[in-house]
Amino acid sequence: MHVVVCGALVENGAVLLVHRSPTRRAYPDLWDLPGGHVDAGESELQALAREMHEELGVHIVAESSSRLGDLHAGSGEDAVHVGVWHVSDWVGSPTNSAPEEHDDIAWVGMSELGGLPLVFGALPALLRSLPEHGGLSPAEDFSQTRHHLPPRPGETRRDCRASIG
Repeated sequence: MHVVVCGALVENGAVLLVHRSPTRRAYPDLWDLPGGHVDAGESELQALAREMHEELGVHIVAESSSRLGDLHAGSGEDAVHVGVWHVSDWVGSPTNSAPEEHDDIAWVGMSELGGLPLVFGALPALLRSLPEHGGLSPAEDFSQTRHHLPPRPGETRRDCRASIG
């Protein structure tokens, strides 16, 4: 099983998304939350901090991070477990620090998420569950819910370049 973590940096009613490069083997040309694999010996929170720095050049404030829920895809050796985290505070301005992985990053309003091609179809509902958006706490709403990713092809605060809107 592959363990992955991703972070929802949220500010002023918008979430920061990355656009996966069309040349990526897994989920090309789709919008996603930034994140990546949890390395051996790392906690999810340690991996989240590392990935946010590697991909966006920011340092998350660990105390501002809270678990939103879990996403699952695949089965057997190809199974993927994704821990989704809400990050409400960080140091630095997000930039695309991983252009080989993402060809764009953008702040996207919560109401605009449904119109984008997303890796996680459940992402808009998951983000609307945040208390600051009038939703239930993640533990009440999503902690035990399984959300499925689409199959892989070929398999059974401000320095963003662009903005969607």
